[in-house]
Amino acid sequence: MRGSVGHLSRTPAECLDRLEILHGNICDVAFVHQVLRDMDTVFHLAAITSVAYAYSNPEETILTNVSGTVNICTAARAAKPRRMVHVSSAGVYASTDMDEPISETHPVRAYNPYTASKLAADNVVESFHLSYDIPVATCRIFNAYGPRISRFLVIPTIITQLLKGNELRLGDLSPTRNFTYVDDIITAFIRMAEEDSVVGEVVNFGSPRAVTIGQLAQIIADLMGRDVEIITEDNRLRPSKSEIQRVLADSSKAKRILGWEPTVDLEEGLRRTIEWVQTASEKQR
Repeated sequence: MRGSVGHLSRTPAECLDRLEILHGNICDVAFVHQVLRDMDTVFHLAAITSVAYAYSNPEETILTNVSGTVNICTAARAAKPRRMVHVSSAGVYASTDMDEPISETHPVRAYNPYTASKLAADNVVESFHLSYDIPVATCRIFNAYGPRISRFLVIPTIITQLLKGNELRLGDLSPTRNFTYVDDIITAFIRMAEEDSVVGEVVNFGSPRAVTIGQLAQIIADLMGRDVEIITEDNRLRPSKSEIQRVLADSSKAKRILGWEPTVDLEEGLRRTIEWVQTASEKQR
């Protein structure tokens, strides 16, 4: 444990004073029970989230994401919170060769160790809801991004490289993704915590617009005023059978049940993210 609170250190003092921050690991059963005791609402986001890291560390990824989720569900069974919101990933869905939106009933597939761990965690959560009546609701998020985004993800990778010049080194440019701004994701979490009808349900939250990684890179380059040269590097390519090629979110269930729709479009969200990455990079110099 590093003992760091990460970006919480930038929380305004008047808000930070109202937070109790406990350091621990979701694989530590006693710690998880301590954290969930007397909680009204539990948001379960704890996980190893890097697909690249999961390729190199499959055992740790599966142990953390699956056993850790078992620990949280077990603690929730004892603590009896009013609501538990479990955060899943659109990566669990099977890829499609067609431009059809992916709804909650779309087939799922474990393409790589990360998606296998998230799919297993979803099943653990569902089993505890059905077996022990834990009031859990599952969010499937389609590529959250925005300020404070993890540096290993594709958007900050592109921005960071373009801050240094016009040359951009990436992997496969052809997969399509939805990118959903962090403010809209937070709204989704809050509504899932408040609405009783979503208990036991899985709900997608994603932008209606899908772009390829190549298109994303070009949009970011245009916003940064760069005449970009994109180079595909073999060492950045994922194993071909483990890559999800086409993703297009169907968030109609979220709109119908929760009145949720994304409010920040891709260009505006990327402008805000570029500004944050640039400012953070300047502070590190």
